[in-house]
Amino acid sequence: METFPTPCQLKVFSADCPSRLLFDQVADKWSMMVLAILGDGPHRFNAIRRRMEGVTQKALTQCLRRLERNGLIDRRIIPVSPIGVEYTLTPLGRSLLGPFKALYAWMYANIPQVEQARRAYDQRTVAQGQDEAA
Repeated sequence: METFPTPCQLKVFSADCPSRLLFDQVADKWSMMVLAILGDGPHRFNAIRRRMEGVTQKALTQCLRRLERNGLIDRRIIPVSPIGVEYTLTPLGRSLLGPFKALYAWMYANIPQVEQARRAYDQRTVAQGQDEAA
C-alpha cells in the first residue's frame, strides 16, 4: 500500500506529488466559487453560471467535470422536459466548506492590509521605474 507524506513532511512540492494536481484543480477561482455555491444546496448549471460573473460556459463545464472526477460533486440528470442536470456536493466536497469558509473569512478580514500593501508596492515600483509586468 502506497503512503503519502503528511503536509508537515513535505519540504518540496515535487512534480509527481499527487497533491499538486489536486491543489490546482480544487483551489482555482472557479472551483472554489462552484463549491461555495453548491454549499447552499443543489443547483442546475445555469443557476450556478448566473451566480458566477465572468465565467464562460466552457470554463464552467470544464470546472464541473474536474470537480465531479475528483469526487467533490455529483451530477444528476433530472428527467423532465427539457431534461435538466443538477449538481450537488458529495460528502467529500462538503468537507471542504469549513476550510473554504476559514479562507474567505481570512481574506475578508485582511483585504484592507492587502490593499495597503499593494498600494505601497505599486508606489515603490513606480518610483524605482520598474516595469509592472516584470
